[in-house]
Amino acid sequence: MKIQEVIVVEGKDDTVAIKRAVGADTIETNGSAISSETLRRIMHAQEKRGVIVFTDPDYPGRRIRAIIEEHVPHAKHAFLAKEKTIAKNGKGLGIEHASDEDIRQALEAVYTPLAAERPVEITLEDLIDARLIAHPSAKARRTELGEALNIGYTNGKQLHKRLHVFGITKQQFIDAVQALTQEDRT
Repeated sequence: MKIQEVIVVEGKDDTVAIKRAVGADTIETNGSAISSETLRRIMHAQEKRGVIVFTDPDYPGRRIRAIIEEHVPHAKHAFLAKEKTIAKNGKGLGIEHASDEDIRQALEAVYTPLAAERPVEITLEDLIDARLIAHPSAKARRTELGEALNIGYTNGKQLHKRLHVFGITKQQFIDAVQALTQEDRT
């Protein structure tokens, strides 16, 4: 599998894992304090080939993703569930610990933010009704929903934004929530 876009990762070990799984070029952010030079490189790569942001499913990874979204709003995004990025010894988390197959699947399911403005289909009330916010099991349900829709884990406010930005339709949302609800019953 050969990837046209440049993949933005956090560090050298992530680059090694990406190159082991697919043919791709990477830009390393070297941590969550992204330098202005690195941001310029990412913006340039977006203009020339496009970029895919593929960071770890933890706070620093989400912070990096948010910074890049702010400066490169049309960057694509790939996500991996936390469970798929845990080191074999259980002491570490990151893309570098994911299997080649999981990396390929994440890159096949890349999301591209929509360029055109469109009405918000999924409301905050929908999120409340689906027990994704303001409910004791909301965090666990958001984790499962993020995995089911391949959009990664978010807090409630981020979930609303991410569903809109990645063009998740009301029907896709309803189907995913129904699957969660069915799992709750079993």
